[in-house]
Amino acid sequence: MANKEFLTYKGYPLVRSGKTIYYGNSYDPFIIMIQVATTRQCGDTEIADKVLVQLLNTDPDVRPRERIVKKSEKKGLYAAMDIAAAWLERANNPKA
Repeated sequence: MANKEFLTYKGYPLVRSGKTIYYGNSYDPFIIMIQVATTRQCGDTEIADKVLVQLLNTDPDVRPRERIVKKSEKKGLYAAMDIAAAWLERANNPKA
């Protein structure tokens, strides 16, 4: 398979699957999962309204229930990406 380029935000890749966005590198200790819970219409465009953000541990030895390190609910995708970028940077670079 050819090497694909991903859309990035603040140096981390973004991958979308339906209403779920994964933010971060899967080989790093932590990634972010963003789920669009509700949307609203703005003219002809559908806009994310309620968005769930979760910081996930990528260690395969950790039990599934313990993989969620932090979670939050935000209004709109901009607020969700803002908190996601901060969480991901702090979690993957604790001494920075």
